[in-house]
Amino acid sequence: MRSALTTLLLSSSLLSIASAAPTAPAAPSWPEFRGAGAQGHSPATHLPLTWSPTSHIAWKAPVSGIGWSSPVVVGDRIFLTSALPVGGVEDPKADRSLHALALDAATGKPVWDVELFTATAPRAHRKNSHASPTPVYEDGKLYVHFGHLGTACLDAATGKTVWSTQEHAYSPVHGNGSSPVLFEDLLIFNADAETEPKVIALDKTTGKQRWAFARQSDAKKKFSFCTPLIIDVAGQKQLITPGSGVVNALDPKTGAEIWHFNYDQGYSVVPRPIYAHGMIYLSSGYDKPVLYAIKVDASSKGDVTATHLGWIIDKAAPHNPSMVVVGDELYFVADNGILSCVDAKTGAVHYSERCTGPISASILAADGKLYLQDEKGLGIVVKPGKKFEILAKNDLAERSLASYAVIGSDLLIRTEGNLYRVKK
Repeated sequence: MRSALTTLLLSSSLLSIASAAPTAPAAPSWPEFRGAGAQGHSPATHLPLTWSPTSHIAWKAPVSGIGWSSPVVVGDRIFLTSALPVGGVEDPKADRSLHALALDAATGKPVWDVELFTATAPRAHRKNSHASPTPVYEDGKLYVHFGHLGTACLDAATGKTVWSTQEHAYSPVHGNGSSPVLFEDLLIFNADAETEPKVIALDKTTGKQRWAFARQSDAKKKFSFCTPLIIDVAGQKQLITPGSGVVNALDPKTGAEIWHFNYDQGYSVVPRPIYAHGMIYLSSGYDKPVLYAIKVDASSKGDVTATHLGWIIDKAAPHNPSMVVVGDELYFVADNGILSCVDAKTGAVHYSERCTGPISASILAADGKLYLQDEKGLGIVVKPGKKFEILAKNDLAERSLASYAVIGSDLLIRTEGNLYRVKK
């Protein structure tokens, strides 16, 4: 169906500063939140170092509605979600029409747009939206997730709905945020509600529930927004799924717990965990985040809280941005813009320096650089290494909470009202 979003996109002019349209990649390059490896890395080279609203912009495409999902890139298509106000008049308290849309990667022009759900939605947190989870792509299918508001599978070429479900509603706090992940024939997502938090796996071909894991912890506040990570430990696949007060490692096929690690009263956990050097790195959430490095090996079974802690850092840990490991260094940015570089194996701090303004987006490591995007639209490029060095500052001057995506040798940056393709 053609919706109001398509009409608005088609009627809006596209800014094109490039003399010729960029060539889109021939293969999937950014199929889920934080990229193909799910940990914020891209093998791309020749990425831009500098940009502004009027320079190094291949195109700028307006995106209607409110949504902080990050872009997904597959071949010559870019996919996003957004939440439009029912009735067409923007109001934070309005019911929402939940959309998925595809843009042409070379021009930014709309290809298709579908309304999936209409929801009487509670008001989201000011740093959240009703379309915050990032879609995930696989084998011609786009899986979109709106947390407690519904989940759907679409034909990525046409936008036609393959299946949709609203059978997994729950009582949210501050809206939704956890992006889904794929494993074999399953679509898996966290459902960390106000009460009875769960991890849920659906059959990716039908949308029917295959298993559900009931999360148990001593945290008084149960709600969280984390995206799981699938890792390989000595040939065993493990679904690493942080929630309030606990991180669980599950068998992704069955939902059976392999091990868990408790971190007391941490709640509203957002950063996606990362895995390197035999350790899981995660932040424990609100009110005061603590960064944990948790050892994972073949002996990790049951409660490993007392036995598998590698190290912790309780200063300048992130509430929202996900971390990244480059070589032997772990980089993380606190929500106030303090960037830290520490030894990933020991936690020894190399530096902790003011880098950005308030920030929610995750760090991107690519082309021998670190990219950070703050909430006011300032993009900071940092040189990896034990010494703090800013290479460039690039201000789009638009509110931005979504994380970067990479397309070919370009960056995609989503702001409050637009999607930018930034070129070298």
